Amino acid sequence: MNWKLAVFILLIGYGAYQHYADQAAVTTSGSLTQQLPAQTDTDSPRFQYKHYTITPLAQFALKARVLAREDYRFDRGASLAPVDLALGWGAMSDSQVLSQMKISQSNRFYFWHVDTFPIPRQVIETHSANMHMIPADDQVEAQLKQVRVGQMINIEGYLVQANATDGFYWKSSLTRNDTGAGACELVFVKK
Repeated sequence: MNWKLAVFILLIGYGAYQHYADQAAVTTSGSLTQQLPAQTDTDSPRFQYKHYTITPLAQFALKARVLAREDYRFDRGASLAPVDLALGWGAMSDSQVLSQMKISQSNRFYFWHVDTFPIPRQVIETHSANMHMIPADDQVEAQLKQVRVGQMINIEGYLVQANATDGFYWKSSLTRNDTGAGACELVFVKK
């Protein structure tokens, strides 16, 4: 086989894969989950993960709809949290509501825009969040990298603070009522 044809076929295959991977999962109308994220105190000890000391701040579990997903490879936190998921629950898991919103992610932030509010602003802000995902192991990382927009997911783990020996640290928000810088959750995902 001609090498140019082989490269062309590989590029077409890669393009088709990327197109498929970026497509939203098909979901039905109405809120897909009314369940709020569950957060409880923890006395779990600190532990080492890669080059970081991880301090569990709270046990955390949620069922949510994926609103957006962004992979990171080159920023300071990429070795710790290679995937960010913008997640929604309650009214922010409703296809009818989401069809009236533009949602995106960039630079570790989640953004939304509406021409007119389909639900109150406070509900948007308290029923969605950008979450930085720290995979507990290679299997969890592979699962996170397969997550698609529109999909319903269940996550269990900890909200954490991560400290590196060079002074870098990253601390999770512990409330769903905050917005802006520092409002994201840093989640150590066990499953």
